[in-house]
Amino acid sequence: MKNDAIYQADSAARQNLLRLGLIRTVVLIGQGLALLYFSAFKPIGLPTNAIAFVLAIYACVTIATAKRRRIAVSITDREFFFHLLVDIFFFSALLYFSGGASNPFISYYLISISIAAIALPRFYTSIIAAYALVSYSLLLVYHIPVSAIAPNNMGHSMGDNNLHILGMWANFAISAAIITYFVSRIAVELKAQQQKINEHREQQLQNEQLLAIGTLAAGTAHELGTPLNTMKLLVDEMAIQQTDNSDIGLLSQQIDQCRITLKQLQTTANESCSEAYSAQPLRAYFDQLIERWQLMRPELEARVSYANNQKNAPELKFHPTIAQSILNLLNNAADASPESVEVVINWTEIEVEIQIKDHGAGVDIDSINKIGKPFFSSKSEGLGLGLFLSQSTVTRFGGSVKLQNNLKGGTLTTVSLPVNLTKKTEPKA
Repeated sequence: MKNDAIYQADSAARQNLLRLGLIRTVVLIGQGLALLYFSAFKPIGLPTNAIAFVLAIYACVTIATAKRRRIAVSITDREFFFHLLVDIFFFSALLYFSGGASNPFISYYLISISIAAIALPRFYTSIIAAYALVSYSLLLVYHIPVSAIAPNNMGHSMGDNNLHILGMWANFAISAAIITYFVSRIAVELKAQQQKINEHREQQLQNEQLLAIGTLAAGTAHELGTPLNTMKLLVDEMAIQQTDNSDIGLLSQQIDQCRITLKQLQTTANESCSEAYSAQPLRAYFDQLIERWQLMRPELEARVSYANNQKNAPELKFHPTIAQSILNLLNNAADASPESVEVVINWTEIEVEIQIKDHGAGVDIDSINKIGKPFFSSKSEGLGLGLFLSQSTVTRFGGSVKLQNNLKGGTLTTVSLPVNLTKKTEPKA
């Protein structure tokens, strides 16, 4: 989920840079045509060479920006912020050579401020607005005057500027402040709403996948009953006929465990519908869960410890599906490390944390974005549903599942669960 958010942020930044490049192209074409018209067809005394030089450098920057979009390195807010600063710098240079604050295009500064307010955090927007205002203020004094666009009786100094120019400056300052405050707030709220919509859409898709898998699992569980009964009968007959039946006894035990699992599936479904769960002591809950897991993995050495035995353990009121989710994660660890798995259980008054450490190959960096997706498995015979179902269930009830490579080798799986899991809560970010 976090990786998806990073990808979406980078994709949005690249789109913003593309739009900024298109705006730069339009500005370059407009300024180039204006320069051609007012120098070749209707000269007004513009320093043509200086303006052409600024436009040429700006065109090079625009081309470099287009190439930057194709580089795989992420585009950050800071980088986009510097792009806007560059735009204001070049625009200020063009205004300096074409009348300064008396140029009717002086209000173009508001475009850069508006873009910053929509695409960047308010801190960067405030800097952009302040930079534009300072540039505007300097252009009131420092510029090359063009008599064709200068107001009457306007000199070169601040004291000679007429009320019209000062009024334009004041209007710009007020507009910049309004855009910085209100537009940036609206942009933040829209982004937050869009994020909630995306999260809701993802949760809805996940629920649909869970429903489809649940329907398939119910049908499969029903179908498994008959072959398991047949296998049990055959194993019992083989046990009677053979004296050395240690392997047959283990096979019979595993069949019994499969039958118990199917029965517990039905019991869990009934409990989930009734929404009546009894509170259990923490130690008793996990002792029973670990014992059930060890019956499935009799050859595995499981080292289980409670991190804070001196602290009073709370009573747990877990939804029935949580036990199955933890078992899935324990089985994943056992598959990766068949010889031994370490389990550490820690708790506070409001939260329980289960750390599962295996000694396998660890998390594959190349497939890290696919881990937890339905029907993806790093195991050759895996179905790709265990981790997906576990994450979906735990997240649905306000918990979290995190996988990371252990410093000593293998994978460290951390499950965090609120103590009371009788109702759905908002997933953790």
